Amino acid sequence: MATGTAASVKICGIRTYGQLQSIIHLPIDHIGFVFARSKRQITAEQAAPMVRLLRERGAEGAAPLSVGVFVNPTMEELREVMRQAPLDVIQLHGQEPASFCAEVKREFGVAVYKVLPIASMQDGSGKEEPDASEAFAEEQKVERLLGPYAGQVDAVLLDTYDPVVGGGTGETFAWDRIPPYLNWARSAGIKLIVAGGLHPDNVRELINGYDPDGVDVSSGVETDGVKDIDKITAFVERVKSS
Repeated sequence: MATGTAASVKICGIRTYGQLQSIIHLPIDHIGFVFARSKRQITAEQAAPMVRLLRERGAEGAAPLSVGVFVNPTMEELREVMRQAPLDVIQLHGQEPASFCAEVKREFGVAVYKVLPIASMQDGSGKEEPDASEAFAEEQKVERLLGPYAGQVDAVLLDTYDPVVGGGTGETFAWDRIPPYLNWARSAGIKLIVAGGLHPDNVRELINGYDPDGVDVSSGVETDGVKDIDKITAFVERVKSS
């Protein structure tokens, strides 16, 4: 199913300047900084020099975009982060309505990514094809859910649902849920990114089977909770390989 166009890569949960320096030479498209409550959470002050480095590299040539990860932020919280660390993308993981996404785009002039939670499943490859009526019902459900976001966001990101933290669980979801979301995104001219339990050994299966526009990884490229340059390199190489 893959189109032959390499998916974009987002490495999320970067916490230190040294981590960023060690991977900035790789063909990574997005670097994610977590401002929501998380074991990977950083402050705007900590993010500022890393965002500055990305901007400096971008002025010299290609460089990853900076992405801030938030859960149900207030506009004032976003203003404070953006004042110190002017991000390229604001990624919203909570119950933010389309009207809030539109307000963020208007005020900050940045791309907005909206995250949608999908139920967890140990085997992310899915089990069987739905019949025609089930597929139609799922497409209608996706249209009702995402319709208001058309024109208000630049990407939809599917992540594994967690009732406590929302996402970032390190578990896959049922990948057979992807097609109606991908169909909607393509028709709306919006990119679809997939997260949730990805790592170097399963990311090609996802790309070959479902052809998302991008992939997002955090815990899948860590060792003992710390970003692992070898795992990041392997992940990026496997995504970008034809």
